[in-house]
Amino acid sequence: MAYADRTKLAKLFATEVDRFVAAHPGSHSRHEKALGPMMGGVPMSWMAKWPGGFPVYVEHAKGSRFTDVDGIEYVDFCLGDTGAMVGHSPDASIQAIAKQLAQGITFMLPTEAATIAAQTLADRFGVAKWQFTLTATDANRHILRYARHVTGRSKIVVHDYCYHGTVDETFANLDDHGNTVSRENNIGPQVDPAETTIVVPFNDLDAAEKAFATGDVAAMLIEPAMTNIGIVLPQAGYLEGLRELTRKYGVILIHDETHTLSEGVGGMTARRNLHPDAVVLGKTIGAGIPAGAFGMSEELTKRVSDSLHLEHIDVGGVGGTLAGNALSMAAVAATLTKVLTPEAFEQMEALCDVWTTDVQNIIDRYSAPWQVSQLGCRAEYSFRESAPINGREAADADDFELQQYLHLHALNRGILMTPFHNMALMSPSHTHEDVARHTAHFEEAVASLFG
Repeated sequence: MAYADRTKLAKLFATEVDRFVAAHPGSHSRHEKALGPMMGGVPMSWMAKWPGGFPVYVEHAKGSRFTDVDGIEYVDFCLGDTGAMVGHSPDASIQAIAKQLAQGITFMLPTEAATIAAQTLADRFGVAKWQFTLTATDANRHILRYARHVTGRSKIVVHDYCYHGTVDETFANLDDHGNTVSRENNIGPQVDPAETTIVVPFNDLDAAEKAFATGDVAAMLIEPAMTNIGIVLPQAGYLEGLRELTRKYGVILIHDETHTLSEGVGGMTARRNLHPDAVVLGKTIGAGIPAGAFGMSEELTKRVSDSLHLEHIDVGGVGGTLAGNALSMAAVAATLTKVLTPEAFEQMEALCDVWTTDVQNIIDRYSAPWQVSQLGCRAEYSFRESAPINGREAADADDFELQQYLHLHALNRGILMTPFHNMALMSPSHTHEDVARHTAHFEEAVASLFG
């Protein structure tokens, strides 16, 4: 465990729970009412993971802040776990969304906004042809289907402790003997993931080549930096080495940039001059309106197009009646061109530099055995002394009770952190004042543990 004095930690947490309950009667009342018609009192089960016994209910959100039903204002560093990385309800996006709402929401027909969105993504990522979905999960599912279709191979490769949405093939880990097994607490897997998937450690080119050499692998689906088990950054040459190996073995390389878009307008793909066969995006690009996308190289697009038949493309398992709907496309086009601009990313990353420096200075001042990693405008501290190099190292450093205490401590001081991470994300609306509020909370919390 990352913190030895569990008795002290439990007492500190209990104090914060009492403070939270006393300050949030409105949210508590709404949660009690919600327990009647909803499992766990929440519309999706993972919403029950917030610390304190019940979730906060939001009254109004704008930019980097929101106010709850008890009148408490918060600085939001969670931002819908990236879904609101543009800030809550940015004006340019809202204007385009409102205009499209009045003109029609969904037609199963293309709009000019879709062309603008696709061209913008092609220019930024260097990947030529784009398709749109409602989520990054859908986009990942679709591109994996295409990869199996054009290669005639059945398996995919993913990183140990990866997360790519609710894609069945990706809920797999390595056991202590290096075998691919179902991830712990995988809910109702369709088949043994070892039948569909080979898992390799992040930053391990030898393991990747061994997997590719089986001849069974259609695609490798990766985050260029892991972000869902804490931030795990690629070592020098790793991503370039994967590209060489996937070409050598005829494996389609897919970058899931849903979270790593935090490195800039073209994500890690553009900033680091990488050349995948496909790129997946989600969440952020629609400013909160459900939207996802996947882009394919000219070569992969031709392989896919040449192997499809017009008569049957509507029942092949790719797409959905709401995919590419007019409202989503209006949101994506406006958000990409008017909110997620190069200038905005420069500002966001500069502010994240300050957040990272402040957190690391506090860690050093109190000799806490922790460290901070940063990926553009996203940063996260982990409960280990050095940065993890793979998912297993990051997972082994996790401490759920310690994390819950720190999150609730933040919440009680008007700061929202992502409930599944120790992560902060900067939007174009965040300010130095917002960062200073987090710095004050973090120093108080670390002092309570190590002072």
